[in-house]
Amino acid sequence: MSTVTHHPAVSLPTTVRRIVSRPASRGQATDRQADIRRTTDRQGPDRQGTAEADGLAIASFLLGLPGLLLFNIVLGPIAIALATLALVRGTSRRGRALLGLALGIASLAILAVTLVTSHGVLIDIGS
Repeated sequence: MSTVTHHPAVSLPTTVRRIVSRPASRGQATDRQADIRRTTDRQGPDRQGTAEADGLAIASFLLGLPGLLLFNIVLGPIAIALATLALVRGTSRRGRALLGLALGIASLAILAVTLVTSHGVLIDIGS
């Protein structure tokens, strides 16, 4: 039998405190495992998926911004791909993902305009 004393400096979440403070018996051991599984299922994968999608949204914005001026042939498509993945995975930073998508498209548009106006020559080293 285990007992848990509450220390004022340590604050446990309510579900953990409830699970830990129960007396251990055979029937309650399976209940305890089921409670832990439900708590983990509710918090673990969903939070991790949202955090990953938020990271993708931020990365698309941070790559799309310099992609307007430098390496737009590489950074533009990467920003578009990351923003699309973030939106599909359901990011909470939807505005940032949309901004990354817009910046990626704008960088490709700037590349197209530059290629058309310079007749296909981006760097002329010999002249």
